[in-house]
Amino acid sequence: TVGTQTDYRDGEAQTDPYSPEYVVLSASIPELLTLATLTWGRGLPAGLAEVEMIERARAKRAWEATLPPLDNASQIAKRRKMMDEMEKKEWAFREQEIEKLQELRLEVLKKLLRRRKEKQNELDFKRLDAQWQNHQKTLEEKVKKIQHNCALTIRKLIAKRKNVRGKLVRRDIIEDYADFASQTYAPLSRIGYFPDNHAERYVVKNYYLNTFAGLCEMEATLPDSVTQVQIQAPKPKCSTTKTGFIKRSARLEAELAQVHQ
Repeated sequence: TVGTQTDYRDGEAQTDPYSPEYVVLSASIPELLTLATLTWGRGLPAGLAEVEMIERARAKRAWEATLPPLDNASQIAKRRKMMDEMEKKEWAFREQEIEKLQELRLEVLKKLLRRRKEKQNELDFKRLDAQWQNHQKTLEEKVKKIQHNCALTIRKLIAKRKNVRGKLVRRDIIEDYADFASQTYAPLSRIGYFPDNHAERYVVKNYYLNTFAGLCEMEATLPDSVTQVQIQAPKPKCSTTKTGFIKRSARLEAELAQVHQ
C-alpha cells in the first residue's frame, strides 16, 4: 500500500521513464522519431498543444508529398507558389500563437496589477484606520481636559457665590467641628494636605504583642535576668552611723577632699 515503504516502491524517487534503444532501417522513416524532442515533463504526457503540433507536422508532410518535383522545369512556378502560400499560412499561425502568448501575459499582468492594487488598498485602509484611532484618542483627551476644566470652574463659581460681597470671614471653629465635611475632618489634597490612605495596613499585628497568651509565652522564653531585676544599693563614700546618717565631720572631710582635688 501507499502507507507501507518497501524496497520495491519507488514512488518518491521516480526518474524519467525508461526509453529503450532502437534501430532504424535505412528504407523506413518512423513517425515516432519526429517526437524525439519531447521528453517526460517537457511535452509528455502529450496535451492539446502537443496533439495540435503532431497534426500540423502530419499535414506538412502530406503537403510536402504533393509538391511538384524539382527536376521538372515547368512546375517550378507552381512549386514556388505553393511554398509561398504555405509560408503565409505558417506566418499567420505564428502570429496567432504570438497573440495567444500576449493575451496570457496580459492576463498575468492584470492579475499582478489587481493584486498590487488590493495590497495598496489594504495598506491605505490600515493607514487611515491608524490615523482615525489617533484622532479619536486626541479627541478623547481634549474632552477629558474640557470636563476637568469645567468641574474646576464650577467649584470656583460655587466658592465665589458663598461670599459674593467679598467680606473677610474668619474661621469658625465650632462650625468646622460641627460639619463632618469640613477641612477638619476631610481635608483636600489640592490645598496642600495629603492624607495617608489605608494607613492601617502598616500597623504591625503580632500574636505575641496583641494577646495575653502570646505575652505569657514570650515572657517564658526570656531569661531570669530580664524579668527578675536585682538592684544592689551603692556603697556610701563616707562613713555613716548605724541609722544611715552621715556625720558632720565626715561630710566636711569629703568636701575638703573634693576641693583639694
